[in-house]
Amino acid sequence: MTDKTMTPEDVVARLHSGMTLGIGGWGSRRKPMALVRALLRSDITDLTVISYGGPDVGLLAAAGRIRKLVAAFATLDSIPLEPHFRAARQRGAFELMEIDEAMFMWGLHAAANRLPFLPVRAGLGSDVMRVNPGLRTVTSPYEDGETLVAVPALRMDAALVHLNRADRLGNGQYLGPDPYFDDLFCEAADRAYLSCERLVDGFAAAAPQTLLVNRHTVTGVVEAPYGAHFTSCVPDYGRDEAFQKLYATTPWPEFAERFLRGDEKSYLSAVETWHEEQT
Repeated sequence: MTDKTMTPEDVVARLHSGMTLGIGGWGSRRKPMALVRALLRSDITDLTVISYGGPDVGLLAAAGRIRKLVAAFATLDSIPLEPHFRAARQRGAFELMEIDEAMFMWGLHAAANRLPFLPVRAGLGSDVMRVNPGLRTVTSPYEDGETLVAVPALRMDAALVHLNRADRLGNGQYLGPDPYFDDLFCEAADRAYLSCERLVDGFAAAAPQTLLVNRHTVTGVVEAPYGAHFTSCVPDYGRDEAFQKLYATTPWPEFAERFLRGDEKSYLSAVETWHEEQT
């Protein structure tokens, strides 16, 4: 049995420029934001990022850390299009592979099962094939002879995910309404780092279906209270809509100067101070 606990800085020390990085969560929901902020405090850049995009993508895009993005969308949920992602994309700051949500999921499945691709119907008859000329089709070898899209495996050097609870061995539990494919991100990556709201000693009383991530897929565990802020981490807390609006409407240099200069404790203190100023 191995204690896999780390700090956010320990995790980032194991990452490097030029790698392919998967980020779990969905839109502005249960994103591993504390780990993303730690990444922003490093000099790591030139990343290929694979994500159901939210503010994780927006922060990294605004900071100029992304070389290529593979995503089905980039949204803040209550704000339909992630504004810092949009600004960076309009500048042509990075390459984009935009695919259907189902294609993205099957790309994760292919990677998790160490397959080169999986055949799917999603994407046929749409502009997905036009805007991604590198995608290929395959013909079923059986009597139906159906043409299908060969979705490439979304393999990753490392993945970052955030769950409600974890133990020191790397087992992770979600308590909200949706797993957001975080287990697939961990299985599709060579290494996976799990942050959580709270470390626990075990899951003896847990409903088995909530035990999403297995320790054999996890390299390191970080206890990070409010580690998904400003995204939601239901039922521990909802999305900080007021702060998200501030993020979406503040020029990047100003936002980074006020909220991203120090460590995670400094970030949470700055957020608390901002909220106090509003009242």
